[in-house]
Amino acid sequence: MKKPSLLSFKDWAGGPNTKSTLEVVHRHGPCNQLGKGEVNAPTISEILSHDQSRVNSIQSRLDLSSGKQSLRSSKTTLPAKSGSSLGAGNYIVTVGLGTPKKDLSLIFDTGSDLTWTQCQPCVKYCYKQQEPLLDPSTSNTYTNISCNSALCSQLGSATGNSPGCSTSTCLYAIQYGDQSFSIGFFGKEKLTLTNSDVFDNFFFGCGQNNRGLFGSTAGLLGLGRDKLSIVSQTAQKYGQFFSYCLPSTSSKTGYLTFGKSGVPSSVAFTPLSNSQGQSFYFIDVTAIIVGGTKLSISPTVFSNSGTIIDSGTVITRLPPAAYSALRAAFRQQMTKYPTAPALSILDTCYDLSKYTTVSIPTISFLFNGNVQVDLAFSGILYAGSASQVCLGFAGNSDASAVGIFGNVQQKTLNVVYDVAGGKLGFGPGGCS
Repeated sequence: MKKPSLLSFKDWAGGPNTKSTLEVVHRHGPCNQLGKGEVNAPTISEILSHDQSRVNSIQSRLDLSSGKQSLRSSKTTLPAKSGSSLGAGNYIVTVGLGTPKKDLSLIFDTGSDLTWTQCQPCVKYCYKQQEPLLDPSTSNTYTNISCNSALCSQLGSATGNSPGCSTSTCLYAIQYGDQSFSIGFFGKEKLTLTNSDVFDNFFFGCGQNNRGLFGSTAGLLGLGRDKLSIVSQTAQKYGQFFSYCLPSTSSKTGYLTFGKSGVPSSVAFTPLSNSQGQSFYFIDVTAIIVGGTKLSISPTVFSNSGTIIDSGTVITRLPPAAYSALRAAFRQQMTKYPTAPALSILDTCYDLSKYTTVSIPTISFLFNGNVQVDLAFSGILYAGSASQVCLGFAGNSDASAVGIFGNVQQKTLNVVYDVAGGKLGFGPGGCS
């Protein structure tokens, strides 16, 4: 695959047994302080178009990688919120970097590995962010990674691009499917999740050239499977164990928790499958149930494509045959409601503006190990407005394209990643 010219390094070369929980907010919700005073929030169509770009990027990374192209009981929890301003339907947490600590709001992403944030002096370009840019020259604990370091050579697997070099300093470059990208210095810094959960040598990207739909956030928190992700870098304390809950609406908050402590008995685990793609979390879908009836979809429909769970993709993508069956069953039980025009990639929409109560069929997913996940009401429908409420799923155009269990369908679930144990859990009622 030809490297895009916008990732050329020459374009900008220049200067140098506890648990912890973070709050999660939605990017475009009132709980996210970053949006205050920002210009226009994106339209639903822009969000869905951006979402399709991400899906295309994930597929390209998988094609490329496949050749087609000891645990302590430590736990920390961060509040997870919705972000704001430009971008897609992603979720945000706040962490601290540097000494003295600077709080930064980052999009958390299970489909990415390298954590990065915009940094001074912004040699090429930085988009507008709400918080002050991180300035490594004012931190007592920041260090650049040298080009000849073994860590520098690990960047390729974490970013999909070979590292660069500028005056002996290692450079990273990472691009996302919508032409968003970040290029900068690869560095080491103190990471603070909570006052008691501090990591002295956290490796991350200090971005000097950043463009794209990251909203007013400072950057991205990589929760993928690569050795440079925060999950791997904090493994000694948290044992590669984390969980989150995405709130049902953008006005509520969820959480992102690192570490294992008292997983509820209501959480059922399905194996993580060892499919292609080092970054992604693959799980095996075996069936879909609509209104209590299992759809007649051949298991090979799901096994041929494979499925990843991804916090950064908004709408769940299904193989064409699976989506057709789901859509037909859903439409059959929604005939009493007037239809509405399609909304971008969503082709099954209804005008519910004249109804005070609506009855929709339940939808459940079955995963390997007979794990049944019942979707919340908020995980079934995606609304542009009351007069355009759509089934929140889309079909891939190609039967071999990877399926993606997106963040709309994950709403209110307690989603538990036991990476070291090779399994992923789902439980109801993680948050509201």
